[in-house]
Amino acid sequence: MKRSTSLFFYLLSFYVLLQFAWWGFHLIQLTDIVHAENGLSSKRVFMIVGEGMVFLLILVVGIWRIRRSIRKELELSRHQNNFLLSVTHELKTPIASNKLYLQTILKRDLDAEKRNNLIEKALLENDRLEKMMDNILNASRLENRKLLVHKEEVQLSHFVTSIVDRHKKIYPEVEFHCSITPSIHTNIDPFLYESIVNNLIENAIKYAASFGPINIELEQKNTIILRVSDFGPGVPVEAQKNIFKKFYRAGNEETRNQKGTGLGLFIAAEFTRIHKGQLKYSDNQPQGAIFELIL
Repeated sequence: MKRSTSLFFYLLSFYVLLQFAWWGFHLIQLTDIVHAENGLSSKRVFMIVGEGMVFLLILVVGIWRIRRSIRKELELSRHQNNFLLSVTHELKTPIASNKLYLQTILKRDLDAEKRNNLIEKALLENDRLEKMMDNILNASRLENRKLLVHKEEVQLSHFVTSIVDRHKKIYPEVEFHCSITPSIHTNIDPFLYESIVNNLIENAIKYAASFGPINIELEQKNTIILRVSDFGPGVPVEAQKNIFKKFYRAGNEETRNQKGTGLGLFIAAEFTRIHKGQLKYSDNQPQGAIFELIL
């Protein structure tokens, strides 16, 4: 919805309220003139005022609800615009990189080691592109309620360790600290749980890899808790209530340096809900972010 439409709605609402007040004033005035005897005037005035107040209350509530709907539409439109800008950039980067790697392999006589190195880089870019497409498809399935869940018994400790090991290989420059309690078993959908963990780790890498190590902890008490923490800038207080919303990313997409689509944490939260668990955010100390996945 365009802002001009929103402005027109507010002007129209103000005009309707003003005309309502003007109509009520003249109606009461006319009643006083016509029925200025036997006390009928005051009774009719009270009746008109009472009915008018009910109508005014209904009108005000209706205007408030429509205004709230318009604000939500404007906010969603802004987030969708940011999403399109981000996806366009995210798609171009790995495609351009892979094109360059392939052109280099074709046009130059490289030894086996250099050629394999370029192929490995191309595969990593392809993996990054595949993860982004998975997020987009998963968001679409969630929206259309077409996501299929297949739970099974999983050795969770080994499962999480393998996910972390894969990220260590993809991001050798990032320091990971792991504390994983052995022999934890639980009933989960492996694909959904892996997507949650991937998105939490990728989020930490994206915003905090340059600030220090990323910690991954898995423990079992009364519940099974997976904790991903970092020492980055954390999430501003005003943005914390929105971080699990679809398309939400703090700041302006045109000036933001961090990559992403605004779907990772949304998908993590929704997949956690499907598992009847909780995904919580808290501030780390002295700085940073902590995400806890509780099953």
